[in-house]
Amino acid sequence: MPSPDSGTAAVVRPAAISAQGWGWRHAGRTAPAIHALDLDIRPGERVLLLGPSGAGKSTLLHALAGVLGEEGDDADETGSLLVDGVSPKARRGRAGLMQQDPETQVVLSRLGDDVAFGAENLCVARDEIWNRVHEALDDVGLRNSASGNFALDHPTSALSGGQKQRLALAGILAMRPGLILLDEPTANLDPAGVLEVRDAVGRCLDKTGATLVVVEHRVSVWKDLVDRIVVLQPGSSSATAGSTPAVLLDGNPDTVLAQARDMLTAAGVWVPGYVPITRPRSGTAGGSGTTSGGELLLATHELAVSRERARRRGFKTVPPLPVQAGLDAEVFAGQALTITGPNGAGKSTFALTLAGLLAPVSGTVTAAVGLSDGAGADPFKWKAQQLISRIGTVFQEPEHQFVTGRVLDELMFGPKHLGHGEDRVDELLERLRLRHLVDANPYTLSGGEKRRLSVATVLAAHPRVLVLDEPTFGQDANTWAELASFLSELLDDGTSVVSVTHDQEFSSVLGGREMRLVPAFQDGTRQEAGAA
Repeated sequence: MPSPDSGTAAVVRPAAISAQGWGWRHAGRTAPAIHALDLDIRPGERVLLLGPSGAGKSTLLHALAGVLGEEGDDADETGSLLVDGVSPKARRGRAGLMQQDPETQVVLSRLGDDVAFGAENLCVARDEIWNRVHEALDDVGLRNSASGNFALDHPTSALSGGQKQRLALAGILAMRPGLILLDEPTANLDPAGVLEVRDAVGRCLDKTGATLVVVEHRVSVWKDLVDRIVVLQPGSSSATAGSTPAVLLDGNPDTVLAQARDMLTAAGVWVPGYVPITRPRSGTAGGSGTTSGGELLLATHELAVSRERARRRGFKTVPPLPVQAGLDAEVFAGQALTITGPNGAGKSTFALTLAGLLAPVSGTVTAAVGLSDGAGADPFKWKAQQLISRIGTVFQEPEHQFVTGRVLDELMFGPKHLGHGEDRVDELLERLRLRHLVDANPYTLSGGEKRRLSVATVLAAHPRVLVLDEPTFGQDANTWAELASFLSELLDDGTSVVSVTHDQEFSSVLGGREMRLVPAFQDGTRQEAGAA
């Protein structure tokens, strides 16, 4: 059935939101994710939703999109939550939701088809769909921009995590929904991409007049685009969950930030100009430094990397096209190595190859004798048990490394299979604020909680080298500081930490060396490549 918002007109009918005493408890959880929410959002209003990790922000966005839970599960809903006066489930398609993990929103194999998918399901006219697709791709920087110029038939599987975030946003903009819901939309983007995506959202709102609810930990990115800031109390992580209203603060952005700065920072909100205090590295001052490392553990030489596999073409084998080539790097005990660069530069692919999870296209990754300990010099040839006890990897998508149905079991999985003691498990639960979630299913956690759990599961195995892909994604300021401090301690104890990140404050805390990658290949055409 056609959407009332379909057609060629850019202006849509903005949605209204009303919550009265609304709450939600996820299946298998004893405490609510969000409780006693009273909130009204007028049509066309732009709201920035803040709160500590686990406050229920993502839960609320999923509920507004009508995709939270199904009948018959063990979840529990209280109060009422309405979009345009009716249940959100009865208005699916009225809202466009961009989730924290863009991988979950990629539906089709070709870029243009994926952007068109939502509009097609709303029965928008064919010609109008493709006008919207081109416009949306231009808006998010995937066509005719410094960030990329991808053809409509470009494979979605070949996009980086940050590019998939842009793709997901483009699909939402092409739908022209009356309610735009964005969950950490810039978390995996390079600094230029953050501004590009924010501005794309602003242009869409100016064109359509849609209502916006955006979740983002860092206030400065969105403060000037929104009309209002709503701060939620901690949900299931709070000892008082179930006895206090969900909304902590609500008002004009400048007023909220000026009058309640201390309260916001205490709640873990990234207010402009605030960087939490972290434990300084040994031998450094001010929480950052350039401490020299110990023994060499890993090295690459003339390394070329790709996620593609070699293909057969007749009687010939065609090697994959590298996303980066000629990479030389060294990883030392007790030293941090930060891999930076724009989206699509091959940072994650390089990190996975360094960690022994992808085979090099050419060149070498060599483990020193002190790390290999008899397993051989090539980490890619190590058995799984040899690998996880030496090089621990945290993927960009936390769900890709969960293997059990309970947080505590997830943390104990590595130590049990390696025959190690479980001495670090209690410390990790406490330091990374996961103790209240020991019986929860990992897949029901918030994005920030999933990230902390994925880091904790790797740390529990005591590897000598940590390879972390966007480790601070989705973290409020308090959990960010705890994670950064913990990693600083591990560095001082001799662990190597390799991080793929756009988080400059995090890089500063860990110190060490930076390796900056620039895009080397774009749609099969070689560009200038480099690493510094």
